[in-house]
Amino acid sequence: MIRYECDKCGTRMNPDDAHRFIVKMEIYAAASHVDLDATAADAGPGALSRVIESLRHADPDEIEDKTYRAYRFDVCDDCRRILMANPLGPSS
Repeated sequence: MIRYECDKCGTRMNPDDAHRFIVKMEIYAAASHVDLDATAADAGPGALSRVIESLRHADPDEIEDKTYRAYRFDVCDDCRRILMANPLGPSS
């Protein structure tokens, strides 16, 4: 049996509860358009090999964190209202 609880406050919820909400969040790099022809010309020979080699030694989780992450949360109605009023939470 799947048990649902609010990922923000921990309140237990029923799977078919009308007061259970799903919040989805995507975080990804805001890369602008890259002109590959100009970039390749500026990089010189072997540039792609150097990039591949640096990625071979990089931490996959760090690379993913810097390019794309998706999250899914179950929240109760009270927490939904809080998130709707201030989606990014209090500023620090």
